[in-house]
Amino acid sequence: IIESIGDYYACAKLSGAPPPPKYALNRGILMEGVGCFLTGVCGPGIGVTSYSENIGAIGLTKVGSRRVICCSAILMIAIGVLGKFGVFFASLPEPIIGGMYMVMFGLIAAVGISNLQFVDLTSSRNIFVIGISLYLGLVIPGWATKNADKIDTGYRELDQLLIVILQSGMIIGGGLACFLDNTIPGTDDERGMTNYKLATKGAKDSQLQRDIYWVPGTARLIERMPFLKKLPFVQK
Repeated sequence: IIESIGDYYACAKLSGAPPPPKYALNRGILMEGVGCFLTGVCGPGIGVTSYSENIGAIGLTKVGSRRVICCSAILMIAIGVLGKFGVFFASLPEPIIGGMYMVMFGLIAAVGISNLQFVDLTSSRNIFVIGISLYLGLVIPGWATKNADKIDTGYRELDQLLIVILQSGMIIGGGLACFLDNTIPGTDDERGMTNYKLATKGAKDSQLQRDIYWVPGTARLIERMPFLKKLPFVQK
């Protein structure tokens, strides 16, 4: 869920769209849950969630049209049905795939770091929060990977849960940054809240959000059934 929410914001930024509202985030998480449920029922057991590689592809191609995504989905279905196409893509040399990943993940990391433009980077408080979060987010997963056998609480299920958490740099770094930023005293200007609100003020235009984030063909249904607006994933 944490990765998906980050992907939603990164996708909106690379596409030139306003930040997604709450109902759009809830709708995205809901559909990912439905997708994971259907894959479990059908048998593959593959998690249907957002992938950062796709966000990087938007940054590389500068194409964020939903029509292109639909055509790509149809193409991938055809590739899955016709084995010859799958063999062709599977035969791509690993250095080529590695080079693509380097560029894509580099773009994703840059988009995430670019959010710090709203923060006062001359503040020792912010430098401490950023530095500790990045350092521990890199060090702890490496230690947990090499020393997984040293985590022994006496309960195997708890050990597995701790190992998964400690091996995730996103959980360690992001969780620690969130904790420190909300516990260490700091002004809104220092934390970047004021600048962020000013930068996204124009993005709160209701008509713009309607054009981008509303599900096509649902406006009339919601007008006829106002109680649907109480659902967290329905546009307001």
